[in-house]
Amino acid sequence: MNKRVITLGEIMMRLSTPGHERFVSSNNYNVVFGGAEANVAISLANWGVSTAHVTAFPNHDIGKAATQYLRFAGLDTQYVFFEEGRMGLYFVENGAMQRSSKIIYDRFDSVFANFDGKAIDWKEVFDGADWFHWTGITPAISASAAKICEDAVNAAHEMGIKISGDINYRRNLWQYGKQPLDIMPGLIAKTDLIIAGLTDFENCMDIHEKEYIAACKKAQEISPSIKYISTTHRDNISASHNKLSGVLWNGKELLNSKSYDMTHIVDRVGGGDAYMGGLIYGLLKGGDQDALEFAVAASVLKHSIPGDANFVSADEVAQLVKGENVGKLLR
Repeated sequence: MNKRVITLGEIMMRLSTPGHERFVSSNNYNVVFGGAEANVAISLANWGVSTAHVTAFPNHDIGKAATQYLRFAGLDTQYVFFEEGRMGLYFVENGAMQRSSKIIYDRFDSVFANFDGKAIDWKEVFDGADWFHWTGITPAISASAAKICEDAVNAAHEMGIKISGDINYRRNLWQYGKQPLDIMPGLIAKTDLIIAGLTDFENCMDIHEKEYIAACKKAQEISPSIKYISTTHRDNISASHNKLSGVLWNGKELLNSKSYDMTHIVDRVGGGDAYMGGLIYGLLKGGDQDALEFAVAASVLKHSIPGDANFVSADEVAQLVKGENVGKLLR
């Protein structure tokens, strides 16, 4: 696909206990890198879309290792900046059966949180771009991160680039004196596609509706630039067994996807990012229902892959949508 997508956001080092071991008993951790926005970019890169991620890393070997990871995943890293400081961490314990998975964050005072973004030339970054993606995590991290996100959204909007935002309300992140309603409405007002559930509408747009369609219509009244609104529905039967589907409001009707029964989940972290990447990819190709089905199938496949990123091909996703080659041994 001859399209270019830009993403912005923090990337952390992820340390996971092997298999389903517990934090209290594990002597080893598997290390990868992950961040919501970069996970979206990695999905798109695997599907033939030109992607670049904007972020800041520590100016040492760990920062270089993270950059190499992004390059391995197919991302353009020319807008990775290096500063003195630390990389944020997070720890994952994958649950099983009735035992829930756990995540512990250690991201305070990271390089990205302290990055002022003055070295970023957004006109250069967005030159030739078709799409920009941000999430509600970035403006929640720090005042400087919020300013960078605002600058990026404003520049993309002025240049006529389509914008998506996964609202991703994280209550525990807003610790620097601002609240979501101080910042998020302005970002959402210039965004074409948002991922939001009823809780996100309430906390980030001050919309208090009990029905999803009513909330979508209210959001479009407040921010007419919004063309699409989407979310997933997850039925948590156990840590290992979920059911997943998605909905997409296109301004006229609420489209529903098929539902998938995921009975042996390997790793659910990054499932929402895989959905977001699939939705962007599908909408760039055209066709609202097809985009929704591709997004849900992409997320389903991510649940079979350890780590943050969804290393699957577009053909694999398309085959799942069609119900072809599901679970077969392919030679």
